[in-house]
Amino acid sequence: MVGTAPLTARWSNWAGNQRGSATAILRPASPDDVTEAVLDAAATGHRIRVAGSGHSFTAVALADDRRMDLSELATTVSVDVERRLVTVPAGMTLHALNGLLARHGLALPNLGDIDAQTVAGAISTGTHGTGAGYGCLSTFVEALTLVTGTGEVLRCSADEHPDVLAAARVSLGTLGVLVEVTLRCVDAFVLHAHERPAALADVLADLPALVGGHDHVEFYWFPYTSRVQVKTNNRVPVNDRPLPRWRGWLDDDFLSNTVFAAACRLGRAVPALAPGISAVSARALTERHYTGRSDRVFCTPRRVRFVEMEYGLPREALPEALAALQRIVEGLPFKVLFPVEVRFTAADDIWLSHGYGRDNAYIAVHQYVGTPYEPYFRAFEEVAAGLGGRPHWGKLHYRDAASLAAAYPRFADFQAVRDRLDPNRVFTNPHLTHVLGA
Repeated sequence: MVGTAPLTARWSNWAGNQRGSATAILRPASPDDVTEAVLDAAATGHRIRVAGSGHSFTAVALADDRRMDLSELATTVSVDVERRLVTVPAGMTLHALNGLLARHGLALPNLGDIDAQTVAGAISTGTHGTGAGYGCLSTFVEALTLVTGTGEVLRCSADEHPDVLAAARVSLGTLGVLVEVTLRCVDAFVLHAHERPAALADVLADLPALVGGHDHVEFYWFPYTSRVQVKTNNRVPVNDRPLPRWRGWLDDDFLSNTVFAAACRLGRAVPALAPGISAVSARALTERHYTGRSDRVFCTPRRVRFVEMEYGLPREALPEALAALQRIVEGLPFKVLFPVEVRFTAADDIWLSHGYGRDNAYIAVHQYVGTPYEPYFRAFEEVAAGLGGRPHWGKLHYRDAASLAAAYPRFADFQAVRDRLDPNRVFTNPHLTHVLGA
């Protein structure tokens, strides 16, 4: 049976900017429990939203009726080492998945910089890492099983319901409850990470060679400066240069979290200090090389709370977008406390993926919690939208269904699948009505 409970606490996301109450909390233990819950909601006119780890900044997972928690959902875990396929419960976290794969000599081909998200949450919002040859994490999905808004259980793959697979790999959770996901993996691998400071102008001048010459490239621009920190990750045969534990703690825990949090609090309290803090941060980061297991290099701890907007842009639009962003930052009536992150992905064929049909450059703008951000984000969005940008579904944006339909060539096809799988809109909330239509 489906476990239910009256609301005992309000739900909030990781950043704390999305908060709400549900009328009931559903904790299914099996796919049959999910079906039962969906059929009951459809028959009684209720709505269900599945909440994962709360790492979306939008209200995509916010339940104004019933909230479903998949942490107790049990499905079979299957690892096929020879075919490099793994099938896991959709509520499993990426952190747990990475550990499972490592124990079998496998790994995901790419990851973002955190691993707290559930598998369902990560693929449903188009979570991505960086690398010119890699699409978002949803491109690794070989098959999935979902319970639709009519209670039907669909197993979707290239051979079964391929149109549903094309839509469901990035669906914002609007087509059904994902209960199981099959992912294509690769043999476990080691990454060599190289982090170095550089001038923004030099990076942009050499961008095609930089992005094309490494497996994974990203950089961070420090507002009010001309400086960036560049990070490249490349596959190597052996883990012969591991980061000493003390250095990892110093750089990734103490400096990147404890010290940075203190600097953000100071900048929030005394905004005039923000440009100086940014300049010191840009100069304080030194060059380092190290090797490590792929997921441990890709993913780092994130304990400093922030809100974020991210846009995927045609790669050739990146210099123009960054130049406009520099002007925006200089003209704001408040100060920006966080670096700007730039990443790259390959084109894919997933209907609502930010990378549908094109190679992308991503620009992510952040602001420390408790500081103004909306004028900053809106100004950047105006620039990004004008350059053909598509907002990350899990990051803050102000677009509506009409403007997004023009940005996604298969938007109408997605809506047709949604109408078929969830005709009564069991899986919706006000935010989804705004971005996808009624």
